[in-house]
Amino acid sequence: MPKKEHRNQQVDLNADLGEQSDGSDQALLALVSSANIACGWHAGSALMMQQCVAWAVARGVAIGAHPSFPDRDNFGRTEMQLPANEIYCGVQYQIGALAAIAGAHGARLTHVKPHGALYNMAARDAALADTIVAAVHDVDPTLVLFGLAGSELITAAERAGLPAVEEVFADRGYMADGSLVKRGTPGALIEDEELALAQTMHMIRDGKVHAIDGSWAPVKADTVCLHGDGAHALAFAQRIHDELKRQGIAIRPPRMATADSLFPLLS
Repeated sequence: MPKKEHRNQQVDLNADLGEQSDGSDQALLALVSSANIACGWHAGSALMMQQCVAWAVARGVAIGAHPSFPDRDNFGRTEMQLPANEIYCGVQYQIGALAAIAGAHGARLTHVKPHGALYNMAARDAALADTIVAAVHDVDPTLVLFGLAGSELITAAERAGLPAVEEVFADRGYMADGSLVKRGTPGALIEDEELALAQTMHMIRDGKVHAIDGSWAPVKADTVCLHGDGAHALAFAQRIHDELKRQGIAIRPPRMATADSLFPLLS
């Protein structure tokens, strides 16, 4: 008997918000189920956080913190070697800032997704991943951690008992081991919409991605990141949204906060 094909019946679509002022954030919230809001260290401001939270609440979109290294000059993309306690406290500081703003809108955070170099380093560095997981867990162990599929960040969360979801990228190139092609190198970004759409659907439907060396790498697609920057980002996000609907794949956040689990800073 042939093996039955695995098929996702639902998937989360997430977007990083509060990083720019080109007007795309509010429109993206009509297409995604989770929003990762910049907390001021790589981009954004208190005012931008407040606006994004208000828009997300109005749309019923899950709200998550998007903490970074302290690197506004390079948009959080500079790799830094900082003491573990500094990273631990910095992640908590950024979560707390967004949580306070969310609380003022009657909402609470549901997840945390590290940004940029912090995210990519934690994908391969077990010690850094453990530090980030500990910071999130000690703030609220019900917060969901978003991490690169198959990475050290996911492993660290599982080890600590922190809920985690595995993330894939619609418009990023992949290496044979499932890691992302480093930004600034050939193949890092997929600019052809047809290729990016095909890659996204392969990851969701088939659990695999075509790597730049021609091989297929296994991935688990719990959530798909849709970047909001770029000339055609919003139109491409609409295409992915519409294709999922056409194929009967529901778009939902991976997990919503439970009523009996209150964020400590808001209790």
